[in-house]
Amino acid sequence: MNKTLLIIKREYLSRVKKKTFILSTILTPLFFVALISGVTYISVQDVDQEKIAVVDQTGFFKGNLENTKALTFEFPNGVDTANYDDKGYSAILFTPKDSARNYQLFSKKQFGLIAASQIEDQINKAVENNLLKDKYNISSKAIDSIRKQAGEAKVENFYGERAEVKKGNSGLAYGVGYGAGFLIYITLFIYGTMVMRGVMEEKVSRIAEVMVSSVKPFQLMLGKIIGIGAVGITQFLIWIILIIGLFSAASAFLSPETMQQASEASQQMNGQNAMAAKAAAGFNLSETLSGVNWFLIIGCFLFYFLFGYLFYAALFAAVGSAVNEDPQDAQSLMLPITMPIIIAIMIMIKAVTSPASPMATWASMIPFFSPIVMMARIPFGVPGTVSYVELITSMLLLVGGFLLTTWISAKIYRTGILMYGKKASWKEMWKWAFRKA
Repeated sequence: MNKTLLIIKREYLSRVKKKTFILSTILTPLFFVALISGVTYISVQDVDQEKIAVVDQTGFFKGNLENTKALTFEFPNGVDTANYDDKGYSAILFTPKDSARNYQLFSKKQFGLIAASQIEDQINKAVENNLLKDKYNISSKAIDSIRKQAGEAKVENFYGERAEVKKGNSGLAYGVGYGAGFLIYITLFIYGTMVMRGVMEEKVSRIAEVMVSSVKPFQLMLGKIIGIGAVGITQFLIWIILIIGLFSAASAFLSPETMQQASEASQQMNGQNAMAAKAAAGFNLSETLSGVNWFLIIGCFLFYFLFGYLFYAALFAAVGSAVNEDPQDAQSLMLPITMPIIIAIMIMIKAVTSPASPMATWASMIPFFSPIVMMARIPFGVPGTVSYVELITSMLLLVGGFLLTTWISAKIYRTGILMYGKKASWKEMWKWAFRKA
């Protein structure tokens, strides 16, 4: 055991003392915060101004099409498809003469999704206003006034039972679940590949032969896996502290007008990402963050990161011990390991929108998928969306899976680390794993 601790210490200190580790640990959170802030600022400020000439063949659109920050509607005379560009218009819109809903928009360039969606919204709103005006004799100003008084409904979601009722935020849960799952997905590749390359380097340089003479192959493999895993946990803890601190500092400098503009920009978009962006832009940061069980989320994140890493790192170490100098051999052997990780991220994308679906529930139980999928479900509520039984079962199965993969990989590692000149395959490695000692 003392020898294993020495290997863990060596692997840990040799990596955290490197300049690349220090720089990446500090610069990565800064890069992500700057990237998110930059994208938000650009999405708010950099809006294409489209000037549209309207040929109104119905007679009721004039005064009913509302100008926005991105769109300006004008009703000039003598403008057609041949000269609208020369007269300074981005496009020309033709309305139908009859009750058909076929509108034609001509432009030199294809409009983006947001601009096209805004045009459709304005047309639908104008048609609705006209129908209300004709049927109930209500003026457009009165209709707009009613809409402003009605406002937009805001639903506060409370989940749980009786004394355990909690206030939820689907937008925040979506963001945290997606971010946590994607982060584990990335790190499984990064640190798993790091383990594999470390084993390959020691095997090729024959350092493994010297180390094996004083320690058992299993101790060497376990020490390397735990040491590199400790590096990952250290890096993540620093990232969590820095990211929370940076976002808290950034929110203090954002004006209410900027937040409102971000909310308006998100309303112009369609789909899941827009809903998440709208929710993220609209909530009170300090109030919402204080209502989240961060202790549970961070604790589960560290657990699934650690045991998910251990589960896959043992397999990566086995692959590293079986290959020699040719990196293509390692890539071909990595496919059965990386495919479950890729499938897990695909299930996770669905799980953040339907966290209680049967696919998400069962995938969060399977050790090959649970580190990524379960972390996408946990922010939506424990207990509630995820029951304590599901969470404990998932954790126990993951720990059991780690012990099983470590036992199998150790037997492969014991043979592969000292084998040279032979191209290994999964069939050959399977024989090593279940060969009687």
